[in-house]
This record gives sequence, structure tokens and C-alpha cells, in this order.
Amino acid sequence: MAEWRIGSVLCAVAVVVGVGAGPAQAELPVEYSTFSGIRAELSNPGGSMPGSNDWDCKPSVAHPNPVVLVHGGAGAGAQTNWGTYVPLLANEGYCVFSLTYGALDLPWPVSALGGMTGTAEENARTIGSFIERVLDATGAQKVDVLGHSLGTLLPNYYAKRLGGASRIDHYVSLAPVWRGTFGDQLATAREYAAQLGVGPELEAVLAAQPTGKEAQTGSPLLVDLESDGMYVPGITYTNIVTTHDQVVLPYTSGLLPGDGVTNIVLQDGCSQDMSDHLGIVADPRAAAYVLNALDPQHPHPVPCPAG
Repeated sequence: MAEWRIGSVLCAVAVVVGVGAGPAQAELPVEYSTFSGIRAELSNPGGSMPGSNDWDCKPSVAHPNPVVLVHGGAGAGAQTNWGTYVPLLANEGYCVFSLTYGALDLPWPVSALGGMTGTAEENARTIGSFIERVLDATGAQKVDVLGHSLGTLLPNYYAKRLGGASRIDHYVSLAPVWRGTFGDQLATAREYAAQLGVGPELEAVLAAQPTGKEAQTGSPLLVDLESDGMYVPGITYTNIVTTHDQVVLPYTSGLLPGDGVTNIVLQDGCSQDMSDHLGIVADPRAAAYVLNALDPQHPHPVPCPAG
């Protein structure tokens, strides 16, 4: 996938303005590359990307909901999954927060690989506690959620089964897995592990990892969530999928219809978009759809990458 870069040399030009937004901030460089999050993790092991997890951030009138980023399944993390979206959303004036759930209690870089342990319920509780902390710190009434892959199911479990329904406003999903998948949920874990320099010795750990299995079609988790309707009334859902997804199979698993639900296929009107399951988190077309889902009153133009 071609790497798309916007603002890679910006240092201090644009200003984020909004009532209650705090001091003016220099615009952060936004890189449309799946490697940007990996580089962030390598340069700041176990930390947070600039523009995220500022617990003094107060939402502006324009963007009253903090955005909580929930990474995909085994192998992803707070930085590795969100190298594009942290600076993109921060530049738009959002308070941005990102966590790593389900990490093994081992030294870095293994500790950067989230989704490696814990059941879906356990990890959903971790995400719910993080959301509560965000709300307490910011004073906001609700958050918006941006999830990827397994990170589209877990906040929904929090909303449906753990009392979090009133805490979420917009719920935007990249490569969602609402109906489950026949694909290999550990594929991205292997890719992230390789990029962080963690070798095949993790294979046994990956094989025992429970949450990937819970995303398989027909799993008890999915049967439970679907038993009373997957979606939560009062939450606005947007699903963004790619036909080139090699992990969520079929990709249409993420196109679950519902009242007020928006389903988007990246290749509709742009057949040359080649984003796959991992590439969707750095795709400029997907990013524009995400921004428009979070703030439909101020739509951004949706580009069609050259391929």
C-alpha cells in the first residue's frame, strides 16, 4: 500500500481553536502509513503518542465528546494501531485517548502487544473502566468510540452487558466483525510482532490467546451479543469495511444493518482503494469517513487514493 503523508514537515503553523480547548497547539504531523504507529512505539516504548492521553484536556464546544480509540485484537496497541488517527483527531480539536488492553505482564516490546490475554468480558471491563476515567477527567457526558477489528466488539459488550450504553454517543468501526469471521484473527498479531522485533517464539502464546477465538463466527460471545440485537439503541453506529480484508471473512460481516446505522464499503466509488485489514487504519479515504461520522455537520471531502 502506498504511504500517504500529509503535513509530514509541519512544525508550528495551524492552530486548534475552540471554547474550552485550552492553549493553542501546534499541528501534529499526520502520516497515512501503517508503520507510523510502530515507529511511535519504538521511539516511546510503552508510552502515548503526542496528542493522546492528555488527562488535562477539556473538550471544546465544537467537539464535546472525547474520542476513545480501541485497538484490534492480538498484537495491536495504543500506539501501534493509531499512528494516523491520534494526530489526525488531535488536529481536529478532539480530546483523544487510547489504551492497550489485554497485554501480557512481560517486558517491552511484548508488553506493547495488546489483546494477548483475557476474555472478551475481562477486556471489555478494562475498556469500560478506561472510558469512565476519561469521562471523569474531562467532565464530558459521553465519549465517541473508534474501534478496529476486535476493538469494534469489546466496547459494544461494555455498552450492552456492562452498563455502558449511556456513555457512548458515536460508535465508528473500522473492519468490524459483528457477525464474526472465518479468518485468522492472529494474522495481525504476527505482523505487529514482526515489526517490533519479537520473533516466532510468541506462536505458542498466540495459539492460546482467547479473544481471537471469541471473534470466530458462531462463538458463544457473538451468539450472546446477537441474542437481543447487536446494536444498542441510542448509539449512532458507522461501519467502514474493505473488500480486501483478509482477516474479517467475509468482509460483509461488518455490514450489519440496523436503524440509523451507516454502512460504508471503501471500494464503492473507488475501486482502486487497496486497503486491507491492517491498512484500513491508515487509509485516507477511511479517515475522511471517520471524521464525517464523528462530526456530520462539518463534512470533509472523501478522497479516492491513487492505489
